[in-house]
Amino acid sequence: MSPELREVYAALLERAPENRIEPDLSRIQRVMELMGDPQNSYRSIRIAGTNGKTTTARILERILREAGLRTGRTTSPHLRSPVERIAIDGASIDEEGFLQAYRDVEPFAAIVDAEQEAAGGVRLTYFEYLTAMAFQAFASAPVDVAVVETGLGGTWDATGAVAPDVAVITPISLDHQDYLGDTIAEIAGEKAGILTADATAILASQPYEDAADVLRERITELGIEAAIEDQQIGVLARTPGVGGQMLSLQGIAGRYEEVFLSLLGEHQARNALLALAAAEALLGDGSTPLDQEMLGAALSTITSPGRAEVVRQAPTMLVDAAHNPAGALTLVETVRENFRFTRTVGLVGILQDKDAAEILEVLEPLLDSVVITQSGSPRAISADRLADLARDVFEDEDRVLEQASLPDAIQAAVDLAESEGDQFGGVVVAGSVTLAAEVRDLLGLEED
Repeated sequence: MSPELREVYAALLERAPENRIEPDLSRIQRVMELMGDPQNSYRSIRIAGTNGKTTTARILERILREAGLRTGRTTSPHLRSPVERIAIDGASIDEEGFLQAYRDVEPFAAIVDAEQEAAGGVRLTYFEYLTAMAFQAFASAPVDVAVVETGLGGTWDATGAVAPDVAVITPISLDHQDYLGDTIAEIAGEKAGILTADATAILASQPYEDAADVLRERITELGIEAAIEDQQIGVLARTPGVGGQMLSLQGIAGRYEEVFLSLLGEHQARNALLALAAAEALLGDGSTPLDQEMLGAALSTITSPGRAEVVRQAPTMLVDAAHNPAGALTLVETVRENFRFTRTVGLVGILQDKDAAEILEVLEPLLDSVVITQSGSPRAISADRLADLARDVFEDEDRVLEQASLPDAIQAAVDLAESEGDQFGGVVVAGSVTLAAEVRDLLGLEED
């Protein structure tokens, strides 16, 4: 980051952090109103859920771009730089664009901050300010459509300032219980808040019936039609292959055969399905099929950094941002389906607000051994404490190696994967988005 970007980012971080929400839309709505409601100058699609939001957003944005629309995309969290959170036409805005968006919001944020403080409230939060920046940047571009990923929940999330044309909900599981509720039903209720009477609903098949029940009740209450996975839409067939998988998909308006997706795992096929259905809803009101050639061109060129991403060969190293038990289970299934490692070594670091023991329990059957480390995040569980948890879970101290230094941990994992002359060992990196980002950075990879 340039000195000026570091200064701006530090100012953003001084606000209430991303992992602490203030459940109130009045601040974001007020700053948008003062700015002339730029978020209403383009169409939008809003995405909520526990896992899969970012990849679904990236696939959807790529389809819309291939269809000829100018696109905006806002996702979170970022891997290397905050500029990644705001993308125009598939590319992160540059530093100057980010700084300009910050300056555009600044005078209006000052007004809202002052009003809030006078009334005993709180200033715009970090995420609210970034969301306002994204909406302003999209209007300035200008874009035809914005693909908007929620931060936490849905009902009170700052992205609620948009009135979406399409609302997408990915699978819901336990995460962020401190803010969203202790049960699947409570969490689903928060996610269901993105559904509105004016937006077409696209819903993933839910792993928990309680979530499905809540979403059905919300749809009935609103009196809207919904395209639900395994009912109106579905993955009809898929064949894993080199560098991705071949899919047959049933969308809202058509059936699409022999479409190659350049991502690994059944979950990515399902993410592609949701993105496809959302594109059908936006581009043709759900009644006109997408052009098969256009769809193929979009899906065959998708990337999703830090999501089941192969970042090195010999030994193969796979990086995934799995940061909750559901994400870890999906990762395990993806590795087993796509790789035949003779020795599998984990490189794991987890944040303090996550269910570390359960994440480790999900990963344990996959791993021959694990290197426990920690990212540079102040929220990271220390390597020694996480290693103690891992020894309890793995029930064999010889399978657990503790290495607090991430560069040393990477080397240790590689050495273990290649031990005893093993030519087909692999390293699986998982546990947090920050760990995935730092490993990618150390290996010299950039977000794309």
